[in-house]
Amino acid sequence: MGLFSNTMGRKMLLMLMSFLVVVWINYIICQNSTKFCSDLKIPTSLHLWNTSTKSSYVKTPLSPLKPPTETELRIKGIMEKLNQLIPPRPFTDMNTTTSAAHSTVTILTPQDTYCKGDQLDILVEMRNHLGHRKEYGGDFLRARMSSTALKAGASRKVTDFNNGTYLISFTLFWEGQVSLSLLLIHPSEGVSALWRARNQGYDRIIFKGKFVNGTTHVFTECGHTLNSSAELCEYLDTRDQEAFYCVRPQHMPCEAFNYMTTRNRDISYLTVKEKSLFHRSSVGVEMIKHLKHINVSRCNKTEKIKEKCQVGMKIPVPGGYTLDGKWITTFCNQIQLNTIKINGCLKGKLIYLLGDSTLRQWIYYLPKVLKSLKFFDLHGTGVFKKHLLLDAERHIQIQWEKHSHPFITLQLYSVIGENYIPRIIDRISGDKNTAIVITLGQHFRPFPIDIFIRRVINIRKAIERLFLRSPATKVILKMENIREMHTDTERFGDFHGYIQYLITKDIFSVLNVGVIDAWDMTIAYGTNTVHPPDHVIGNQIDLFFNYIC
Repeated sequence: MGLFSNTMGRKMLLMLMSFLVVVWINYIICQNSTKFCSDLKIPTSLHLWNTSTKSSYVKTPLSPLKPPTETELRIKGIMEKLNQLIPPRPFTDMNTTTSAAHSTVTILTPQDTYCKGDQLDILVEMRNHLGHRKEYGGDFLRARMSSTALKAGASRKVTDFNNGTYLISFTLFWEGQVSLSLLLIHPSEGVSALWRARNQGYDRIIFKGKFVNGTTHVFTECGHTLNSSAELCEYLDTRDQEAFYCVRPQHMPCEAFNYMTTRNRDISYLTVKEKSLFHRSSVGVEMIKHLKHINVSRCNKTEKIKEKCQVGMKIPVPGGYTLDGKWITTFCNQIQLNTIKINGCLKGKLIYLLGDSTLRQWIYYLPKVLKSLKFFDLHGTGVFKKHLLLDAERHIQIQWEKHSHPFITLQLYSVIGENYIPRIIDRISGDKNTAIVITLGQHFRPFPIDIFIRRVINIRKAIERLFLRSPATKVILKMENIREMHTDTERFGDFHGYIQYLITKDIFSVLNVGVIDAWDMTIAYGTNTVHPPDHVIGNQIDLFFNYIC
């Protein structure tokens, strides 16, 4: 009995020692091989900012949650405001939605003749297709006045009383016959559906990254988020919390990522019933049909003297109007500069154009009017390469560089050396002869709004850093413009652009920058195209010259 007890004791002690040895070996291996532990599903801490990581297993570190950053709190606050601005709207069938035909448009205090400078107020009462009064607002409307013979046009702000009624106040900027237009772009039910759909997914666009290693190249899927169990390459900006990912190709490093192309994914977050709201016949329906032309006379009214255009001015809506095809600002005295004055102003200037192809139009337009500017070949590829204009004699340098992800195009473009706009601004020393023009928006429309908000906040922070080291540097924002009325509404429709326009104005308020309100301008010109014609681009550049000259 005693012998049996001693033998059993020794066996149990040996088993315990063996178990402890196995545990110790596993611990040592796991400290040196994350992959081995991951395969065993043994938790290890994850290094979040490595070049690549396994997406098949992610374990949250056992550490206290970090408090939200200032940027995250700002994003949350803006999102809360937007969700209040665009609340969910009931949509049972088409009959309950806003009807342009059944709604009423009334001129308040009508007159036979108006004076230039007068305000013309219009009250709109919305009804649905059954003729019943709408009890809430949120319709996406576009107001415009125009005189085709005079090549004149202006937009107008719409005041929503959130009870189914709207007020549109037109300022009569020129004399002659004036036509009024009020388009119902989308009913409030469609606006609500677009807003919900936009913020549901990042996968409306397929990004394909081209990895190159010598003579070998491989395309893999990329994106702002990827639902993949494969190993990922992470391209991260830790300071600004910007992230982009690609599936890592076999036998190639993440640094081999050289090119990108995109295409639309066949996916929608709208229901079949909601899609009926965006049929061609339902988008951009005219509401003012019975009103005749408004006659406007000079009436010998005196105009206020305006000060010279300069950065930091508050921009009203509308901020200007077109007459004889020229843009005339309402908030400052815009001087018409001839070629000699422009060349004198630009002498010694270093100008950065940062953004999308609507700003690339500037660098194509400038050599047409300033013949001394010549393109310098930087040996890039494709139309989205960096563009450089030089005038060696006058020491003028103008360059265009596209913004980084997301950038949507079927054309293959290089990602070598590209960076987010805040990082580009951080590399600019700045001085009184340096000017920066920034635009973004069109390429952000298919994605949840938080990506755009974060980018705009980060750009503002970069401008604030720039002003600390060089307060004399001129910074001008070119707002995004309207585009085709009947484009892919869920991805690229103007409702998304309008929300981004409001966000940009909010984030950049109370900052010493100039604004070229391309949204206001392209409505006034009536150019429903993503790339406005040259006469519009020329007027945008004229306003830019007024800011810097």
